[in-house]
Amino acid sequence: MLSNTQTLSNILTAISQVGFPIVVAGYLLVRFEKKIDVLSENISRLVDAIKQKESDNLDGK
Repeated sequence: MLSNTQTLSNILTAISQVGFPIVVAGYLLVRFEKKIDVLSENISRLVDAIKQKESDNLDGK
C-alpha cells in the first residue's frame, strides 16, 4: 500500500501531466464504479421480478 506522501506525489504528478479535470474525472469513475455495479445488479433483479409478476398474472388468468 502506498503511503500518504507517495499517494499525494502520484496525484500531483498526474495533475501536472494530464490536467486537473482529467484527474478528477478518473477519480470519480474509479470511485463510482462499485456503485454503478450495484445499481446494475439491482436493475437486473427488478427486471426479473417484473417479468415474474407478468408471468404470474398471465398464468392466473
